[in-house]
Amino acid sequence: MPSSYDKIYTVVKKIPHGCVATYGQIAKLAGIPRHARQVGYALNALNDNHVPWHRVINAKGEISSRSNPDYENLQRILLEEEGIIFGIDSRISLAKYCWNPDE
Repeated sequence: MPSSYDKIYTVVKKIPHGCVATYGQIAKLAGIPRHARQVGYALNALNDNHVPWHRVINAKGEISSRSNPDYENLQRILLEEEGIIFGIDSRISLAKYCWNPDE
């Protein structure tokens, strides 16, 4: 039986290029609703370069703060390279870029 982290990674791998998903959205899709923090812990523990961790943001459309700000900068760069545009408030439009797995 896959661990919750494995389930999280499986869902994150499905986020298409140029889209984002929220921590809560990933938790729900992984079968662990209301466990958005666990998604963050799983992504922090990630050792697999094939999981597009940078496509996961918070429910406000922002990159979540980390203890190492270099990762915040890297995440923004990776998202911008995929064509995602940040507003002047450093937020991403969830209406425009949020992944809808039902489509």
